[in-house]
Amino acid sequence: MKQRIALLGSTGSIGRQTLDIVRENPDLFEIRTLSAHSNWEELARQAVAFDADSAVIADERHYDALRRALDGTSVKAYAGEEALRQVAGESQNDVVVNALVGYAGLRPTEAAILAGKKVALANKETLVAGGCRIMPLAAARKVPIVPIDSEHSAILQCLVGEQSPVRRLIITCSGGAFRDRPREELEHATVEEALRHPQWRMGAKITIDSATLVNKGFEVIEAHWLFGIPADRIAVVLHPQSIVHSMVEFRDGAIKAQLGEADMRTPIAYALGFPRRLEREVAPFSFADHPTLTFAEVDRVKYPALDIAYDCLRRGGTAGCTMNGANEVAVAAFLGHRCGYPAIVRCIEQVLSRASFSANPSFDDLAAADREARQLAAEYLNL
Repeated sequence: MKQRIALLGSTGSIGRQTLDIVRENPDLFEIRTLSAHSNWEELARQAVAFDADSAVIADERHYDALRRALDGTSVKAYAGEEALRQVAGESQNDVVVNALVGYAGLRPTEAAILAGKKVALANKETLVAGGCRIMPLAAARKVPIVPIDSEHSAILQCLVGEQSPVRRLIITCSGGAFRDRPREELEHATVEEALRHPQWRMGAKITIDSATLVNKGFEVIEAHWLFGIPADRIAVVLHPQSIVHSMVEFRDGAIKAQLGEADMRTPIAYALGFPRRLEREVAPFSFADHPTLTFAEVDRVKYPALDIAYDCLRRGGTAGCTMNGANEVAVAAFLGHRCGYPAIVRCIEQVLSRASFSANPSFDDLAAADREARQLAAEYLNL
């Protein structure tokens, strides 16, 4: 029987590549629901091409345009954040692929879990902001959360079948757009420079997060919630080739690693097929083409966001949510040429120093922390 998929964030990089996997496996998957933030044109095209039951545009200003584009088709059009939560919990769906960007992914993940749906998670902010609520809820409902991030997919692949205790998780890091630039030159880094990732082709926001290493810090937090490993047993190592996607070290000293080309279709396919692997028409990996794999320590002075994220993980509560909210505002400001590159991390530090803190937050507390962080960030950046 085909898995029926609700794909949230279908017009982004992960969403498009998820549709590639569905095209490759028409006998295994079917698309029932698609969503986008504001790109109603592409959303409408995707919905018609995949014969979706419904399409949701999060930005309600584009609802009329989407509805008109779908006139004469069987696709139902919806709009708004509440509609996203409703389709995530629809009974007709078997799996929810959450490829939304930012805090907006949290409540749809909650809705999917409450409805008992398998969650293929590419929205790391769900766990950065709300891991303290999401993971206990998923455990109580016996709902699987399968990561799509390449690093966490790699860790999961290393852990499957293991019964031995883990010594540490080792998350690899490409270093982003500025890995070969001295930190003294970053004061005047431009948007265009920050968007030139050396390996991965991703959306603008995550590419900036990769440049600052905010993304890597978020992955440390995400790894903690997914695998139950404390902060002091999660390491980050610089690996410029992006061939080793992450590693697990066991108590006997053995280290397992997952390797492969920098292609997000691999972890997407693994998440959709889990616990089985899908057969894919891909070229065999050539070790001869990659004769050298190098590793190095991360420069914590050049990339202060990494230690900020570790501190947020150790504090727990609303700290991660606050960091995420501040970062979202600062990155948007940088992409809009309304602040400089160094202001992103400075803004996060300032907001964390001023924001209120709850050690055991509810979902409403997390929403309040997110709003406060955004307000404080806007004040700091004079937006």
